[in-house]
Amino acid sequence: MADPDGDFLALPLHPCADAALGAAEAAGASWADVRIARDHQRSVSLRDGRVDSTRLDASVGIGVRVIADGAWGFAASGEVTVEDAVQAARRAVAMARSVAPLGRADVVLADEPVHNGIWVAPYQTDPIDVADSDVIDLLAGWSAVMTSHRLVRHTKASFDAAKEALYYADSAGTRTIQQRVRCQPEATAIAVTDDGFEDMRTLGAPTARGWEYTSEPMWADDVAELGEHLAARVAAPTVPAGQYDLVIAPSNLWLTIHESVGHATEYDRAVGFEANYAGTSFATPDQLGHLQYGSSLMHITGDRTAEFGLATAAWDHEGVAAQSWDIVQAGQLVGYQLDRWGAAQIGLTRSNGCAYADDSAHVQIQRMPNVSLQPAMAGPSMEALVGGVTDGLLVVGDKSWSIDMNRRNFQFTAQRFYRIRNGTLAGQVKDIAYQSDTLTFWNSLVALGGPQSYVLGGALNCGKGQPGQVAAVSHGCPAAVFEQVNVLQTGAGGVR
Repeated sequence: MADPDGDFLALPLHPCADAALGAAEAAGASWADVRIARDHQRSVSLRDGRVDSTRLDASVGIGVRVIADGAWGFAASGEVTVEDAVQAARRAVAMARSVAPLGRADVVLADEPVHNGIWVAPYQTDPIDVADSDVIDLLAGWSAVMTSHRLVRHTKASFDAAKEALYYADSAGTRTIQQRVRCQPEATAIAVTDDGFEDMRTLGAPTARGWEYTSEPMWADDVAELGEHLAARVAAPTVPAGQYDLVIAPSNLWLTIHESVGHATEYDRAVGFEANYAGTSFATPDQLGHLQYGSSLMHITGDRTAEFGLATAAWDHEGVAAQSWDIVQAGQLVGYQLDRWGAAQIGLTRSNGCAYADDSAHVQIQRMPNVSLQPAMAGPSMEALVGGVTDGLLVVGDKSWSIDMNRRNFQFTAQRFYRIRNGTLAGQVKDIAYQSDTLTFWNSLVALGGPQSYVLGGALNCGKGQPGQVAAVSHGCPAAVFEQVNVLQTGAGGVR
């Protein structure tokens, strides 16, 4: 395992933590935790083969969270010194005491064993350190391949990456250091038609890997095929609105999982604590253990341990060790995503490690782990699933989406829809979306692909909180079949 970056380890991590924890205790805090973070964000984008923008941002700081007089308090500093740590701790205690008279119930945290250790995510080449020229050469090469197709008029290509180094310490004695990276290459081919623009994007997902991810053969293959996929879309007909059996590829289904299961089973949403940013959830705690979320085939897990998962870490931002657990088992709601406060609220003895803050200046909140639909262990390939459908659609790649503030009613489009007739693909169709209610949709699940069809998808930009925070999260799933789902036409005449 590699070591964390030397410039991070050179910061006065232990002295600052000791000083902050000591100052918080002296000021009357019953609990304190300290996060020192050094983050890098990197972005390179090309438009029509020319550099559009390059960006490299770095930040460092310290955040101190406390419980005093039964209430939360938080303060931060962009300077990592002993003096700044002490001042942040004192401000955090003062904040807690200022809100305690508002009369909220005392904050209680679920217990967690003490942890001490260092963890660095498995990657080969730091995506922050790769030269701009190397990134530009890769993206320019992809752009040239796309524009070689007769129909492609414009192109976009980009590479986004991040590296997070975090030191955590708390009143119980936990002291951990961890470092992880993530990146997302992407390419889009654009055609100009009499009816406007059509575009087609690569299907590769963001991942917690380094620059080496861009060398995977799938990228060259995907980029090379974009022009033909785009040409087929331009020439494609639509289909009548109605109900169809859908075979949904992992490249599309991951987003449906994220919106209709991932956000819906965040405990703070379920109890109405998180409501301002994209709403609450229908999956309230009174339904835990008996809500029939989906068919008996539906097995959704939460985890912080998946290889190359964007939410994978050794410990969360409350010092809770990574683990995996069931959220939906045999179609029933059996668990939530929890931080230590939520675990105590629901009567559990331990959190499942879902606290995270995207910056030292932001307080940690409950955030989504990797939330995944498990495959059927002896299940078929996606091709075999298509072969079992008489009249339906194959759905490939994510595009636009919409879901209501209670996580019930939604609609999704795709990069590509293919008509299925008697088990055979009959070409692309376009200007359609699939629409359903969360419980109706997941209860219509009738077949799952096997492990060979399982893919880890995800996003770098899941938003939550006030002030808003952004987190990266992965969602694994196999191909799956849903019967008789509403399909809408979305062309010039609007959704109907």
